[in-house]
Amino acid sequence: MDFLIELFHKLTDVRELIIWGGYVALIIIVFSETGLMIGFFLPGDSLLVTAGLFAAKGDLNIWKLNIFLIIAAIVGDAVGYAIGAKAGQALYSRPNSRFFKRTHLLRAKAFYEKHGGKTIIMARFVPIIRTFAPTVAGAAEMSYKKFATYNIVGGIGWVTSMTLLGYFLGRAIPNIDKYIHLVIAVVIILSLMPPFIEYLRERSKVTSK
Repeated sequence: MDFLIELFHKLTDVRELIIWGGYVALIIIVFSETGLMIGFFLPGDSLLVTAGLFAAKGDLNIWKLNIFLIIAAIVGDAVGYAIGAKAGQALYSRPNSRFFKRTHLLRAKAFYEKHGGKTIIMARFVPIIRTFAPTVAGAAEMSYKKFATYNIVGGIGWVTSMTLLGYFLGRAIPNIDKYIHLVIAVVIILSLMPPFIEYLRERSKVTSK
């Protein structure tokens, strides 16, 4: 149990994760968060921004970073789509477990039904939703050609926007790495804003009826 707790802390401490695992850890985390439903708890936006900060310091190569992680993000979503296409509607009756939360899947389904195909792009920037959106698309039998287009555009847009944000912040602000935890906190808060705003909208609709 102590080992699992320590592993969880390592997986959620983005700074230590990058120091400890480098490119390999980054690739595995991005792939798992976007392609495997058990990866919903993993850091996404904060990981990419922090990786960009490390690249600005010279600890990582910004070109390699983006190429590796774009591929990981695209392949991850493709795997998520394949899982959804194979499991289909059976996923919605699957019971909750330590590594699967049906409520997250249903949230992603509602998001998909509201925004359609462009959900695959938009979901990249919404924690938890980005993990389940490709699976929902597969279960909804979205054509793979259409999915692949959104997947590629979303993967490139998400990875480059986050890593370059960190990279240019690192170049523009001297010694910003000393405040890396503050940067991560701000990124996490901003990434949680879309679902929070959506929640407030839905709540206001209910109360106004």
